[in-house]
Amino acid sequence: MSHSNTIQVIVSAIHQVTPLIKHFVLRAADGSPLPAFSGGSHIIVVMRGGNRVYRNPYSLLSSPNELESYEIGVRRGDPSRGGSVFMHDQVHVGMPLEIAHPVNLFQRDKLARKHVLLAGGIGITPFIAMMEDLRSGAALYELHYSVRAPEHAAFKDRLTARHGERVKLYYDSAKQLIDIEGLLARQPLGTHVYVCGPAPMIERVIQSARAAGWAESHIHWEQFNAPPVGVAFDVELAKSGITVTVPPDQSLLEAIEGSGVDAPYLCRGGVCGECKTKVVAVDGTLVHHDHYLSADEKALGAFIMPCVSRATGKKLVLDL
Repeated sequence: MSHSNTIQVIVSAIHQVTPLIKHFVLRAADGSPLPAFSGGSHIIVVMRGGNRVYRNPYSLLSSPNELESYEIGVRRGDPSRGGSVFMHDQVHVGMPLEIAHPVNLFQRDKLARKHVLLAGGIGITPFIAMMEDLRSGAALYELHYSVRAPEHAAFKDRLTARHGERVKLYYDSAKQLIDIEGLLARQPLGTHVYVCGPAPMIERVIQSARAAGWAESHIHWEQFNAPPVGVAFDVELAKSGITVTVPPDQSLLEAIEGSGVDAPYLCRGGVCGECKTKVVAVDGTLVHHDHYLSADEKALGAFIMPCVSRATGKKLVLDL
């Protein structure tokens, strides 16, 4: 993906939907319809603040049938490297932003006879658009949505109004838990399961489905990792002849982009593999945070996903 391949949008509305989540409505700056997308898609929002440029992925939660605007939900991170705080504190109605074209790495299987959706917290966002797709089809579907307390259930009124009894809510404050193992054990043949939320929830669903004999092709998940804060180190871009310092609160990919090198990316969350980069040398240790490389690949240390991973030590040399 190229940085020049962006769409100019205007923020047309902002709503505080939970104590931590804001809902943003974006319209094309020239008033034209926005590009078509399918449920499960995400966009990259480009935020220019001072000397920093943030590029964060957010799932589209608007209806794929209504292209006059896009909607996203942004949870304020704590701690945050700055992107979500920028969205919450700096972005206002009427403000111009840039977004990348929609990409779908979390598509529903169109041959499935039934879809079981499990969401935790902000993980609800990709399912809102996905359920709009499902609503007009013949396949059965149901949503199980877990949050810490009722005031944290973003978009619950919208979901229940559109999908009624297909939506089941669970509140930690009321000691209500999703019976993941039981739910997966009683599904009919042809069912697919989808999960988005905290890492422990995703892992439990995946392992429970496997233990129950589900085919790998019927298990779907999405988790965009935020690049963690780390220790500053230098990265040398061997092909470009450039060396740049990666600050503690900036991702390796952001530092590469800041040097003027247009590195490839797609999800910016350690999922898709688009930014996979060959490691030439490292004076220190690679710290992997992606969901793409296998455990063996991470141990070998021949590649890194610069969108979420980094290094400790003095210097990292990449084939860029």
